[in-house]
Amino acid sequence: MTDILYSPWRFDYINSRKEEGCIFCLDHPEEEDEKHLILYRGKFSFVIMNMYPYNNGHLMVVPNRHTNSILSLSDAERNELFMLVQSTVKILEENYQPQGMNIGMNIGKAAGAGIDEHIHVHIVPRWSGDVNFMTSIAATRVIPEKFENVYQRLKEQFDKLHV
Repeated sequence: MTDILYSPWRFDYINSRKEEGCIFCLDHPEEEDEKHLILYRGKFSFVIMNMYPYNNGHLMVVPNRHTNSILSLSDAERNELFMLVQSTVKILEENYQPQGMNIGMNIGKAAGAGIDEHIHVHIVPRWSGDVNFMTSIAATRVIPEKFENVYQRLKEQFDKLHV
């Protein structure tokens, strides 16, 4: 038996033209940050919403420089990356009051990286019971908050940030 989940919003994505190259390296002007879900741009890293979140508020911190190895980061790149991780956690805690947080990197396909050519840090707010019957029985995640609302809500906080 095949499970069917009606999600007509995916049709636009499936039929859209995919940009060539690494999705984290595409050179979008700052005026398009909202369109591309970029919440903050630092000197060496940026914060972006995950287009396919595991939970509300699932964000990623990404180095600007294209690299697939954490070992290749300079001290300045590493320091800013993890300062942004820390600041992102603070902003998520203030806005979502999660009961926990998953923070991690999947480096390489064998480790589960969906985008293995460019390292990035996932930050996922968690709550007791956030894995409900849809996830455990239907293998489907329910994200109740619109991306636009999340973006506006968090962008205000990131605009005050100075890393």
